[in-house]
Amino acid sequence: MFPKHFAGYLKIATILYFVFGFGGISAQHNNRLKASLESETKEINIQQEFEYLNDSKDTLKILYFNDWANAYSDKSTALAKRFAEEFKKSLHLAKEKDRGGTSIFSIVDDEYRAISWTRTSGRDLIKVELNAPIAPGGSTKLFFTYTVKLPPNRYTSFGYNNIGGYYLKDWYLTPAVYNGEWQLYSNKNLEDLYTGITDSNIIFSYPDSLFLGTNFKEVDITSYPGKQVATLEGVSRKSSYIILNAQKKFTKHVTPELLVVTDLRRTKYDEISQGVSIHRISRFIHDNLGDFPYEQLLVSEEDFNKNPTYGLNQLPSFIRPYENQFQFEISFLKTALNNYIKETIFLNPRKEKWVSDAVINYLMIKFVEEFYPDQKLLGKLSKGWLIKGFHLAQMDYNEQYPFLYMFTARKNLDQGLTTPNDSLIKFNQKIANTYKAGLGLAYLADYTSVESIDKSIKEFYKQYQLSPAKPSDFEQILKENSEKDIDWFFRTYVETDDRIDYKISNVVKTQDSLYITLKNKTGTEVPISLFGLRDNEVVSKYWFTGIKTEETFTVPRNLEKRLVLNYDQTIPEFNQRDNWKTLKGFFISNKKLKFQFFKDAEDPYYNQIFYMPILNFNIYDGLSPGIRFTNKTLLERPFIFDVAPAYSFREKTLVGSGRLNYRHYHGKSGFYVTNYELRGSSSHFQTNSRYSTFTPTIRLGWRPADLISNKRKSLTLRYVNVFRTIDPSLDIETDPDYSVLNARFTNSNNGIIDYFKWFLDAQYSSDFSKLAFNLEYRKLFENNTQFNFRFFAGKFLRNNTTGDYFSFALDRPTDYLFDYNYLGRSEDSGIWSQQLIIAEGGFKSKLENPFSNDWIATTNSSVNIWRWVELYGDLGFIKNKNQPARFVYDSGVRLNLLTDYFELYFPVYSSNGWEIAQPNYAERIRFVITLSPKTLIGLFTRKWF
Repeated sequence: MFPKHFAGYLKIATILYFVFGFGGISAQHNNRLKASLESETKEINIQQEFEYLNDSKDTLKILYFNDWANAYSDKSTALAKRFAEEFKKSLHLAKEKDRGGTSIFSIVDDEYRAISWTRTSGRDLIKVELNAPIAPGGSTKLFFTYTVKLPPNRYTSFGYNNIGGYYLKDWYLTPAVYNGEWQLYSNKNLEDLYTGITDSNIIFSYPDSLFLGTNFKEVDITSYPGKQVATLEGVSRKSSYIILNAQKKFTKHVTPELLVVTDLRRTKYDEISQGVSIHRISRFIHDNLGDFPYEQLLVSEEDFNKNPTYGLNQLPSFIRPYENQFQFEISFLKTALNNYIKETIFLNPRKEKWVSDAVINYLMIKFVEEFYPDQKLLGKLSKGWLIKGFHLAQMDYNEQYPFLYMFTARKNLDQGLTTPNDSLIKFNQKIANTYKAGLGLAYLADYTSVESIDKSIKEFYKQYQLSPAKPSDFEQILKENSEKDIDWFFRTYVETDDRIDYKISNVVKTQDSLYITLKNKTGTEVPISLFGLRDNEVVSKYWFTGIKTEETFTVPRNLEKRLVLNYDQTIPEFNQRDNWKTLKGFFISNKKLKFQFFKDAEDPYYNQIFYMPILNFNIYDGLSPGIRFTNKTLLERPFIFDVAPAYSFREKTLVGSGRLNYRHYHGKSGFYVTNYELRGSSSHFQTNSRYSTFTPTIRLGWRPADLISNKRKSLTLRYVNVFRTIDPSLDIETDPDYSVLNARFTNSNNGIIDYFKWFLDAQYSSDFSKLAFNLEYRKLFENNTQFNFRFFAGKFLRNNTTGDYFSFALDRPTDYLFDYNYLGRSEDSGIWSQQLIIAEGGFKSKLENPFSNDWIATTNSSVNIWRWVELYGDLGFIKNKNQPARFVYDSGVRLNLLTDYFELYFPVYSSNGWEIAQPNYAERIRFVITLSPKTLIGLFTRKWF
């Protein structure tokens, strides 16, 4: 049964046909829409008449329409799966009443015959099977009757907020693009709807308490009791979006170049000044692009929040480092440029986004160079006495573009600019690739000329606005306006993820010439710039090309004191630490050593060593303050040293750790990395008892070609050497010093909905050899129940040890390899003995005879009964030499406050009996706690990488 207000949909469709009747067929589709927003139900009732024009060479029997509002309908949509990849489970856990969706009641043709339709697998596109095919150049009319249920805006910006406002984008049915084949893209919260060009008329009814902003022309807004009705018109548009504010009105700024509608404001920047800034930005955009073909440009706070200028300007307002004017203008400029270009240049936004990114970010760079040439990346903070010595504080604002692109390049996570939008990791999609694209045009402008690039951008915008465009069109215009060969830019810089890296390998001086040998370290053949400096002033500049491996060039000597490759940072070069040579004296000088407090950006002119305070804790050393020395910069680098001596106040002696690490990347996928490490540490495991470890390690890593995937494989080979100095009063059953050869293969898929990981571990020592297998599985079901399962099995192949120091453990391993962060590793009573680390047997109850010197097999499982409250149960068998196997079990309640980081376990019943009824129950409660800042930060950064 249809809702009562849709009972006469055929009659309404007939009326709509005569009310909205078309004249002749135009060059694009025609869309007529009548929509009514119901504030109580958060639904939009829609009656839509759509005339589809077949502008292809094929006869079409099937049409596809984008229904992106339905992406919020359940947990199996492409949007929900994308969220899971980004470790967001809000949509997965949502109640039915908090979901959105589209209910389609009917689709009929112009003869009022019902049309068959189905949804595609992503749930947000519909397949319409026509009653009669459309010949090339022909058209057909379709009548849709449906309701869009809006979701709350907690998942994305789309939907309604908690103060009565609405953000409506991609909210009605739009035609998918057919260009010889259907371009079918699901909603993945990437702002890349690909739809046909349409002439649209919309009659939109909404509550009278709301203020409307739209990208369409406002033909008329009429007020009625309790509601307003807006008539909106869009010619040659992709789709309409509507913003309804409950508290803040949209203001219109009329400039000579553009009519701007905006609700983007800054409270500490007065309205008159904002108007002056908007005028400046409008003129800048018009001068660099050309006329905007529509009646008005919408620049909204919501659009800015979806695509902010990432970085320091996202800090809370009371610590933002930029002046109010700069802050406002950068925010407004980015949002305006995004809408200006994306609404008028009709590229494939999923596969060809790099073109619009390049133009937008190039103009962002140019705006700062023109109006804020002295702006620093840290803004006002760069002048602070604690910060001004940092290289990061000395960096210009525009240096963030190569810096943030290099952030993923150094992690071996960079991706080519032609990578489809939905195949990019989030950091690349939001930041790194967009910055690389804009920086690429700046690089090209520096190599050719600024004038040729500026001219090409204006020509491209003028020639292809309001019509389908391709990257090849942009390429052709750039090549026509360049006097140099720039094919390398498209074939190498854009289409590949090849790294650029040059070095000055040698310089020979004569009285009037310099013979400079440049080495291409990666084989990526692109132009490289060389600057000659004297007293920090540029006295010469050259461009060199055609360097396949190594070439020597001769240049005149102009009193240079230093030669620097890529001095202006225009080229996103992988490593700039070897980009310079000094010409002072007879020998070429080495870099100076620079000690610096805290971590900083990489300064290519110094060998940097950073120092920073640390504070460690265990109950034997107490609080152990120390100093950490490292060469680790904000960008990853291949070789890292990290030394952290500390002082133990309880033991009154030095403790600490150190490591040397070299990481070598082989590629992006398959066998992609080898890690070499030497690690040592020294601390106390009991009063007046010290342990020291020295461990050489090799780790091999594999990953799939899909960088979004969380699947990983690794093989770790290490040789753990332990040296112990033991208090004479302690009686130990093992030699104080020992060594263990350890090999472990790990296979994992770290997902928030499905988590799966297993490893096979082998250990060999002079006194024993053993094998262990560990499997973990977590599943978040559609009814929001989470099930956790773990299996562990271990077997001694040879065991000549005495005592249980090297034995398998049910609940608290002895950790003879010193892998676990025990706060009191030798404790068998008291609060510190209650710390739980899920390893080996994984039991939570303390059972008698918990060690095995033969074999062990256990399972651990839990299931939630309400939010983070779970029931757990463990069972297994434990076998010692010359003894029968024992069956053991325990059960209880788990408070899973933050999985793997903070958990509480309350035993109820076990092999010990009813533990909850036994004395000193508080001593049986176990806890999991992680104090490592790096580990906790990983919870927030994992969605980006």
